[in-house]
Amino acid sequence: MRRYGKHTDEDDIRSRPNRKGNRPRTNIRPKHEDAAEGMVLTVDRGRLTCLVGDRIVMAMKARELGRKAAVVGDRVALVGDLSGQKDTLARIVRIEERTSVLRRTADDDDPYERVVVANADQLAIVTALADPEPRPRLIDRCLVAAFDGGLEPLLVMTKSDLAPPDKLLELYGDLDIPYVVTSRAELENGDAADRVRAHLDGKITAFVGHSGVGKTTLVNALVPKDRRRTTGHVNAVTGRGRHTTTSALALPLSGGGTSRSSGAESGGGWVVDTPGIRSFGLAHIDPSRVIHAFPDLEPGTEGCPRACSHDEPDCALDAWVEEGHADPARLYSLRRLLATRERKEGD
Repeated sequence: MRRYGKHTDEDDIRSRPNRKGNRPRTNIRPKHEDAAEGMVLTVDRGRLTCLVGDRIVMAMKARELGRKAAVVGDRVALVGDLSGQKDTLARIVRIEERTSVLRRTADDDDPYERVVVANADQLAIVTALADPEPRPRLIDRCLVAAFDGGLEPLLVMTKSDLAPPDKLLELYGDLDIPYVVTSRAELENGDAADRVRAHLDGKITAFVGHSGVGKTTLVNALVPKDRRRTTGHVNAVTGRGRHTTTSALALPLSGGGTSRSSGAESGGGWVVDTPGIRSFGLAHIDPSRVIHAFPDLEPGTEGCPRACSHDEPDCALDAWVEEGHADPARLYSLRRLLATRERKEGD
């Protein structure tokens, strides 16, 4: 056996030849400093449609991202073929930090959360006033997810020609949520789209709602150049429509542009149409973050016991309201939303 001293010569060291003739593997990954910026518009079976400048580019996730998934609304960095021509494919090498996240679980017992939309400014919750009947518990759950994820809620009530909105407005009036009431006739003549658009300009807005409420019909009125298939008939037994939107899709409002979070010009905006939902699980929600949507109540939590649920005898919010710092109806609304996790959506 040959032994080497302290002063060996490089030529004396034998190295194992690389039989494959390729470079040795390394853990050092390229920084991709010259990668182009883009926005994910939709995801379909591992292929991501992205907007890069004024081009639509098909891309796939790079291996170095591991299990980290990009979703609609994500701002990403891309390399490779960015021409947008047919049969070309770019690579997403980086997913930028998200400013907001709309998440849901299949049910309240499911530990696996699903990110629906990233970087949206607001959540438009679409509900019909009749046919199908409104589901306040589902609306409550969407509100909790919006408050938790950093999105501003917008309540859109459709089919006002079938039932008045007074009952729902009374239920959510204390939350100070902006709202729009529309009828089927207004959807057809464009008046509804104009009034809803006033709340969307310069923002990324995700639309959610269960099947049959007219969500995709409204999206089609807002973005007529990119019409999506609408729902068929509402089931007379269950009162629910059939899913026709099967994947989330970001569509630009006239004038282009995005929101403050994506750094594009103002005056435009994006509409994100999401699949119809029949359940909205909140297993991932931290109740302590919901209080941030109630700035008039949040200072009163300083006297709460540790890990207070804000719905227990020692909660300091009761004394805060009794002292006149906030409206009792606001505390009731907060506790109703926090109790949503313990109630089924059909209750």
